[in-house]
This record gives sequence, C-alpha cells and structure tokens, in this order.
Amino acid sequence: MLKITVDGKQTEVPQGSMILDAAKKLTVEVPTLCYLNLEELAVNNMAASCRVCVVEVEGRKNLAPACATPVTDGMVVKTNTMRVLNARKTVLELMLSDHPKDCLTCQKSGECDLQDIAEKFALREVRYEGVMSTYRKDISPSISRDMDKCIMCRRCETMCNDVQTCGVLSGVNRGFNAVVAPAFEMNLEDSVCTFCGQCAAVCPVGALVERDHTWEVVNAIADPDKVTVVQTAPAVRAALGEEFGIEPGTSVTGKMAAALRRIGFDHVFDTDFAADLTIMEEGSEFLDRLTRFLDGDKTVKLPILTSCCPAWVKFFEHQFPDLLDVPSTAKSPQQMFGSIAKTYFADILGIPREKMVVVSVMPCLAKKYECARPEFAVDGNPDVDYSITT
Repeated sequence: MLKITVDGKQTEVPQGSMILDAAKKLTVEVPTLCYLNLEELAVNNMAASCRVCVVEVEGRKNLAPACATPVTDGMVVKTNTMRVLNARKTVLELMLSDHPKDCLTCQKSGECDLQDIAEKFALREVRYEGVMSTYRKDISPSISRDMDKCIMCRRCETMCNDVQTCGVLSGVNRGFNAVVAPAFEMNLEDSVCTFCGQCAAVCPVGALVERDHTWEVVNAIADPDKVTVVQTAPAVRAALGEEFGIEPGTSVTGKMAAALRRIGFDHVFDTDFAADLTIMEEGSEFLDRLTRFLDGDKTVKLPILTSCCPAWVKFFEHQFPDLLDVPSTAKSPQQMFGSIAKTYFADILGIPREKMVVVSVMPCLAKKYECARPEFAVDGNPDVDYSITT
C-alpha cells in the first residue's frame, strides 16, 4: 500500500492507483471531463486531455492531471490552491471559447458535464475570443454528430475501439482541425458503425446524441387521421421507473401501459408477443438446419446464432461477411411486430397500412437504424415508423 496526503488528509491506496482514486477515497472532489473508468470491464479512458483535473504535487514544478498521475509513496497533493483553481478556470474558458453557445436548445442541456463544471466555477463570461472550429454535421438514423461541440475527451474512441471493438472512431487531422471521426471523415451511416449507441452514452457533451423522434411521435398521436400503435421492449419496464424516482429495477409494466394510453396511443402492445414469434421462427429454422445436417448435408451452417439485435447483425455484416449465413434469417421482435401490425392487425381494424403509425420503445439506438432499413418497408412505408429509446 502507498501512503498519500490529499489536502491534509492521509490515506493508503494500492500500487498503480492514480491521484484521482485517492481523492475519491477521501471524498475530495476533483472535476473531470475526459476520465472514464468502467471497473466491471477493466477499461479506462485516461487520455488526460481535458486537464480540468489538474492538481499540485509537492516537489513537482508543473500541475499534474489527477486522472493519469500514479500515486507514489509519501506523495503530498493539493487540489484547491489558487494556482490549481486558476488553471482549471482558464482551461474551461478556453474550451468554452471554441464551443457553441446554444445550450438552451442543445439535447444535452441539463445533463452536460461541461455545463455542470462551468456552473460550479460560476463562469458567467468567457475572456477569450477568436476563430471557432466548425465541422459539418452528420445525421444518421440513430445518432447525430455535431463535432463543433466535441471537447476531444476521446471517451467515444475508448468505447468504440476497446469495448465494442468496432473500430469506427479515431482522432483525425492535427492541431486546430483535429476531430474524432470515422476514417476519411465519412458519415457514420457509410462506415462500419453498428449504431450500438455506446459512444453517445459516454459523451460528456452534445457532440454525440441519439436521433430524437419525440415530436414526430407527438404529431402522429395528435393526427386524427392516424392510428397509433406502440410496442414496448421487455427491458424498458425495468428501467423506466428509475427516471421517475422508483427504485431501479422495479417493474412498472402496468403503470407504463396506462401512461401510454393516457398519452394518446390507440393501441399498446408488449414486444414479448413478437419475441415469442421470433423464438418459434428461430426454433423452426434450427430444427430444419439440424435435420438436414444429420441427414448428411454438410453445407448446413451450425451453430445458429440469433438475429434479434440489429447492432449484432450489422457487426456481422461489416466484420464477418463470410459468416452471414450463420445468424438466423428471422426478423427481430421489433420488426416482426411491425410487420404483423401493419398487415394482420391493420386488416382487423379495416385500415390501410399507410394510416397506421407503429412506434417502438426500445433500450438501444440500433433499433432506430433497424426500422429505417429499406428491406423493412413496403412501397416506402416502414413496418416500424419510429423508435424512441430509454
């Protein structure tokens, strides 16, 4: 164990710990932006690029980033000296000088780490002015990229490359023109992105956000000429309650269904129904493959893998195109429900499919991309019109 003193408080931490770990152990607050530690996956983003976590270390001339400076035995650290506070304030002002000022309409407003830290430092004006970096916006079916708001924390890179192993995002260009983007700065939709959404989940600002279809859904509900049908994924019922102050993991199936009806949806369904259909389809396909294999057909692909996750399917399409005949040919539960709703259920209601709007409530951004795939539409009318996420 290594002994360290932080702001006059002593503690001991294991070999390999960073100053930030010791500060957290002592409940000493040190602001961070680029730092990300996924302990359960043993993945760290230690780019130390934002420099808002700098501290003074006794015997060291320059300020040290707390997130990436290893603790040494007997180390003495100060986190709140005037030198430290002025450095952090200057760094924040420089970031804000090259950051859009559209906080009121930004999708991350109220949940933005940069906004929170600027508020803690009581920044009411920015002393620095100059040329601002500008990049073209990239709007895909699932994710909106606005790199004007990027602070180069590199969290998205870590998630994309080290956790999801998709290899889509990396730093490109140099100096003032540096930006995190796919190769050749192509659009996400043209890259090997699976639209899993993990980059957007860890982005501390509004550079990467989910594509929002809230008002399209509201307008559909308000349209008297449309019949709105909503399906909810199984995961949603266990996650939604937390947003309303209910203990995390509590099932809110009944409350959720009642709320959706009161919002104005004409029909509320559980995607579990379509999941049962998917299981039957995949089970039948597996039995067919296994029977043919046992009868001597060695061209049959085994084992069979599920096709329920659109991100998983897209990962196969890009990374393992030679194995595309291994996953099941069945649609995902979301798409299977949409297809049935706009054929069988529309016939029961006596309406054309164009009059029905099918909305899915899903936990994953890839579902937005999936319902926009052209093969899941009839004459341009999609089986699932909109997917909104929790």
